[in-house]
This record gives sequence, structure tokens and C-alpha cells, in this order.
Amino acid sequence: MKSATIFVLAALPALAAKDKITPEDRILLIRGMTAEHATVKQTLPRSKKPLHYKSNGTWDKEQWTDAGRENGPAARVGDMVRITKIEIHGDSIELEINGGFRTGPKWHERIQVGTGSRTSPISQGSNPTAGTVLSVRFDGHVPPMETKDLKKLLTPILDFEKRSATENYVESLPAPIQAAIKEKRAIEGMDKEQVMMAMGRPRAKSRETKDGVELEDWIYGEPPGRISFVTFDGNKVVKVKEAYAGLGGSVAEPLTPK
Repeated sequence: MKSATIFVLAALPALAAKDKITPEDRILLIRGMTAEHATVKQTLPRSKKPLHYKSNGTWDKEQWTDAGRENGPAARVGDMVRITKIEIHGDSIELEINGGFRTGPKWHERIQVGTGSRTSPISQGSNPTAGTVLSVRFDGHVPPMETKDLKKLLTPILDFEKRSATENYVESLPAPIQAAIKEKRAIEGMDKEQVMMAMGRPRAKSRETKDGVELEDWIYGEPPGRISFVTFDGNKVVKVKEAYAGLGGSVAEPLTPK
């Protein structure tokens, strides 16, 4: 009897682990949802705090109403929105919509560097946004799920299936660019709008002049992990480089293409 009890207790952690989302599922879910478009079915208010949405398809109507009165709408019924960022926590998934609530530049966008009297910002800065953040809440912890599961869960407020002008536009593009957008990556020849559709908003931007040509880098990813540098000459991508940044922020040699 004692050995049987020990066996049952030892099995509990393994059973519990199966009910939680795995690191691999997290990566696939973030990749699958980032830069996705949806049609709004329920007006989304702008809110300084994440809007609570329960996994059973209900939401805190009082919180949403108060936020709408204070800050106005982020999107109305019928509007097309974009998921610009996704974060997975212990018991919730946060979806940043249309850039989130913030309207002003971040602190690092105000820093300038240079020599003498000539300085320039380390990043280009971002335009004001009129978005919001949606927090999908689960009982206990986030369960295993795929992109299609999360989209289905959000059906009462967001429609990811309705064809949009954006989808029609993508289908009119050359096949390599269509494939890159679907695979959430940038390739040479894309323009800025197409890169945004594929990868969302960059973490940072920087500019430099080489041989009289002004180039702009869009930087994606956070250390430790994969960092992507997308270089534009005007509105066109002329170079894409990927590297791995460690905890200290140092960047290793570019990764070997798959």
C-alpha cells in the first residue's frame, strides 16, 4: 500500500504538467498570433489597464464601460485590428491590439547621441497609438492550446475568419512575399507595410548614412534570443540579418539560414 501511494504522488506532477502550456506551444502561439488581423465584433475601449476577458467567453462589462467613458474606443464594431504583441503569463494571455494604449514616446526614444553640436535619436520613435490590451484570463493556469484554439476562444469579440481588404492585398503580391508574410518573416524587396504585416511593430529603429545613402534598421526580438535586423533603403528592404543575443546583450554571429 505504501509503495502504491508513493507511485500516485510521484505521478501527480507529471499529470499536472500536461495541463499547462509547454514552452514549445508558447513559441508557436506567439508566432501564430503576432501581426494577425481580426474584425471587431464588440467595441474595444482604450484602457490604461488590460481589459479582462474570461476564457469562458465573458468579460467585465463594467470595466470595459468605465474605460470607454474615460479614454474612448480603440476600435468599433466592424473595424479591422491587428495583434501587435502577445505575452503569456501564468494564468493569462495578454494581447496588445494596435500598439496598445500608450500615446507618447518611450524614454529611450528621447535619447540622442552624436558629436559636437550634431546629434540624432538612437531610434526613430513611434507614432501615437490608439489601441488597447486584452487580457485573456484562465482558471489556474494557461492550458495547452494552438493558435486556432485561442482564435476560437476570442470569437465573441474578434472574428479572425472574415476575409478583409488586407487578405485580398496579400493575395495580390508576388508568391515569395506572400509566403514570407504567412511565415512571419522579412525578405529583401518587401516594403515597410509588408514587413509590418509579417512581423508587426519593431522593438527599435535606427538610422545611419553609408556612402551617402541613408539606411534605416528595424530591430525585432529581445535578448536572450533571436534578434532580427531588417535594413531599408527608402521604403524597400535591402538586407535581412539574424543573430542571437545573450543575456548581456552581446550579439553572436548571424545564424545559419535554414
